[in-house]
Amino acid sequence: MPRIFVTQQDGQSLTIEAPSGRRLMEALRDGGTTVEGTCGGACSCGSCHVYVDDAWLARLTAPADDEREMIEAIGDVIEVRPSSRLACQIEMSDALDGLSLTIAEAI
Repeated sequence: MPRIFVTQQDGQSLTIEAPSGRRLMEALRDGGTTVEGTCGGACSCGSCHVYVDDAWLARLTAPADDEREMIEAIGDVIEVRPSSRLACQIEMSDALDGLSLTIAEAI
């Protein structure tokens, strides 16, 4: 089962596991992090905004237009970086074992 290395907003580090095929947002939400996943994965709230470690960006599928638009919209209220992604749009797989990320500031 893929492991995810998470740094929370307060700097606390966690390691959680996420079954392949599950959305990263669900694993973070259910794994004791501060991710809420308010919209349930519909890519419409930005509450699962994370900064993916640069070493992992190329291993992820490219964000779709709706994800890019949501990230742009939340940029009006919180910091957006080139590594910004919405965890609800990342499907976990064995290839993502060891994924490292930081949870962004809450909206």
